[in-house]
Amino acid sequence: MANISVSSVERGLAILELLVERSEGLQISEIARHLSLPLSAAHRLLQALVGAHYVKQEALSDRYVLTLKLGAIGLRHLSGMNLTEAAQPILDDLAKKTGELVRLAVVEDDEMIWVAKAQGATGAIRCDPISGRHVPLHTTGMGKAWLASMPEKEAIEKVVARGFDAELLGPNAIRTVAELRREIRKTRAMGFAFNDQESELGLSAIAMLVTDRSKANRVVGAVSIGGPTFRLGREKLASFAEPLHQAISQLEQIWPARAHANARGS
Repeated sequence: MANISVSSVERGLAILELLVERSEGLQISEIARHLSLPLSAAHRLLQALVGAHYVKQEALSDRYVLTLKLGAIGLRHLSGMNLTEAAQPILDDLAKKTGELVRLAVVEDDEMIWVAKAQGATGAIRCDPISGRHVPLHTTGMGKAWLASMPEKEAIEKVVARGFDAELLGPNAIRTVAELRREIRKTRAMGFAFNDQESELGLSAIAMLVTDRSKANRVVGAVSIGGPTFRLGREKLASFAEPLHQAISQLEQIWPARAHANARGS
């Protein structure tokens, strides 16, 4: 077996990552320029990837494009995992970055259901609320984010039908249709939702939705970051928006693959 250096592996992976972003393919000179590689090194790496059937060269354009092998490997890997197993490393990483509790909920049968969590707090004071299986819609960040994605009339009807006396009810909980309407509009404008002691005294959180890009961005779940209110004011929660968005982007990449794998399995 030929000797393979770490740098060669890293460069080969960089080529694959580059071609993932360029579905139309790239010529060897473009690949070399993007990755600051000598043409000879780019050619050698590409020939190895072609030989392993990860990449092919189109005859007419001379562009290098990915084959289906990389995607097939990813699907085989995901097919052996359920959604929470596939999502857990992403939740763990987000919890580590923020140092707070991260939770994942999914939309199922017109309900939002908590399915996974990761604890990032390492001190004595941490947040890990005891709650039911279903996410209350108007007293949680996840629920309010989901409501804001619906037509306003539908969202209000959904909450009114369930009642404002949710199973989780903090001192700042929404209790009227007028308050709910204002919060839905504010949440829609921000692109994420806050929970400011609305589900529980002393608990604050930020939440964003997860959508399935393969199905016209249909809402499929939500992720929240929460913790004690004394250390999570609005400014601190807002600082979590970027890492939260990055984690959700990772989840949205695996969601269609999970759906495909589940469909094949059934």
